[in-house]
Amino acid sequence: MQAPDSKEPTGHAHRSTRAAASSGLSFVRRPAEQRIVSILVDDIPVAVDLNATALIVIDMQNDFCHPDGWFAQKGTDIAPITAVIPQINALVGAVRASALPVIWLNWGVRADRANLPLMFAEKGARNASPTYSDPAPSGRGRILVRDEWGAATVDAMTVDASDLLVHKHRLSGFWDNELDSILRLRGITTLLFAGINIDRCVFSTLQDASFLGYDCMLVDDCCATVSPAYVRDAILFLIRQLHGVVTTSDAVFTALGPPEPASPTHRDNRSAS
Repeated sequence: MQAPDSKEPTGHAHRSTRAAASSGLSFVRRPAEQRIVSILVDDIPVAVDLNATALIVIDMQNDFCHPDGWFAQKGTDIAPITAVIPQINALVGAVRASALPVIWLNWGVRADRANLPLMFAEKGARNASPTYSDPAPSGRGRILVRDEWGAATVDAMTVDASDLLVHKHRLSGFWDNELDSILRLRGITTLLFAGINIDRCVFSTLQDASFLGYDCMLVDDCCATVSPAYVRDAILFLIRQLHGVVTTSDAVFTALGPPEPASPTHRDNRSAS
């Protein structure tokens, strides 16, 4: 799929600039062009407008994906998480080459936990584990605190300067932040989901997206979890039954055309180095 010449946002953010100052203020928005493709979903073709589609990659961060991170240091096996990194990178490269927005949705809590419910912090501290904003066992800053090492996107991911970074402090990426505004200002109505954990932040964000009226497509082989397999199966059932559709990266690649290799231009949007 050939990308358009410009990545300038459409939707609410795109207004006509042709009106002269003497003619007054213009609320006229240029009609958005469409790029319709068909993505196979459970053997059924689904029409999607690429100009109204974005990819959200969730929680591919040091504290979840790195051996020195919070998960690994408290004994969680991160192998299922790291196993999907190459496939997510391939998806990100293909999406970016087709001029679709790539949004990295990352945990980024306040150091003082002032807006984090006590119950939530205590859930993170189960089995005598340190929790959100506590000093990391590895000594690499504080756990998932915005702009510190743990909250940064893991180096293995191919982040580009054109990508967007949005922080969250709940399982859902739509709670008490700017994600919904960013999407609506770009005229986005369809969301592709990738990342971790499929049964926690991925599902919570996808579920809220569906409640807000977005069309949701989970890219199955670009999601992972440290939970048992039956939990993943239940999530896939619920998404198909209630909240959206489930597809594969191969189906997306077919719709977009061959993915192109991607490499980060710089790392300003990883939140920490």
